[in-house]
Amino acid sequence: MIMSTTGAEGAARKEPVRLGYVGCGFIAQHIHLPNFASLPECDFLALAEIRPKLGRAVADHYRIPRLYASHQELAEDTDIEAVAVSADYALQGAIAADLLRAGKDVFMEKPMAVSVKQAETILAAEREGGGRLMVGYMKRFDPTNLLMRQTIRDWRANGDKGRLLYLRAHGFCGNWTAGRGRTGILSSDEPMPPVPREGLLPEWLPPEFAGKYIGYLQQYTHNINLAMFMLDVTDPAAMKVKAVELDADGLTGVVILELGGVRVTVESAQTKFHAWEEHTQVYFEGGWVHAWSPMLFADPGNPRIEIYEGGETPSYRTPIAQPIAAWHFREEARHFLDAVRSRAEFGSPGSIALNDAKLLEDIYRHHTAA
Repeated sequence: MIMSTTGAEGAARKEPVRLGYVGCGFIAQHIHLPNFASLPECDFLALAEIRPKLGRAVADHYRIPRLYASHQELAEDTDIEAVAVSADYALQGAIAADLLRAGKDVFMEKPMAVSVKQAETILAAEREGGGRLMVGYMKRFDPTNLLMRQTIRDWRANGDKGRLLYLRAHGFCGNWTAGRGRTGILSSDEPMPPVPREGLLPEWLPPEFAGKYIGYLQQYTHNINLAMFMLDVTDPAAMKVKAVELDADGLTGVVILELGGVRVTVESAQTKFHAWEEHTQVYFEGGWVHAWSPMLFADPGNPRIEIYEGGETPSYRTPIAQPIAAWHFREEARHFLDAVRSRAEFGSPGSIALNDAKLLEDIYRHHTAA
């Protein structure tokens, strides 16, 4: 059920991808740097970091031979064919655009953009430079979610479970760092320069809502994107925001969407739970599929799935998706490298993230108008 990594040009080449990385922050050190460094498909050649002492410490730790002071310098390195990026939510899109214009294939953390305008600028850079963009929607590479999606596809194809009624995306979350190892990250006393956001946020967004909007966007873009993935919806004309009811915190509440003619609710909350509470359930007339997301940093995550089938002999199944020891973050890194080598389509290309940006802007447009 993992997406194919062979394209029209045949099997993937054997040589590893010559990779560069931009950023040395928390997500980079806890997730992406160790994942890419551990994969044989990756030849980790370069790191770009604006804090020189931190950059040197991280490059030495991962034995990365080339260190650059900026992503622009890395972009000029003709040996580098692909670059991964993790930075501030607004800044990383601008970095990705520069790299795409330089012809690099780019993996970047979500959200791709903090506005539709920025998303369109990034996709224009992709067309201009010839590089290809993949956005880090790791849920699309979780074996349990892939099993859930295939089950939904099978039920819709054979029709014996009746009509698909409803998708429920529940994200009350809690402690987002639950499950991570106790290993510390490398740090320095170098301050991060301020991140300019002028002209990047939606022009219509009232300034007092900016922080709340980014908070909702950076978390629930995952749930909305996963819902589109489960329902195989890619046409923006088939995506509508029907109702929005969020509290004053701009995060807690319920959003009703229509995706491909299916009603979808996004249940969100700011909580103080000790761990992580997030799950997705899809209901048919004659059954349901219910998957629980793992803690983000638990490796392996060991997510759970329940499949209920009605009829004369109703039953519950709790299959274990394969491979058992998969971690969604490592699976997406491996997919990126394989797709770079084979020239296959990315499983989470930038074009789908534009749809997310449109929906999330519309959600907050409803919220600010309430």
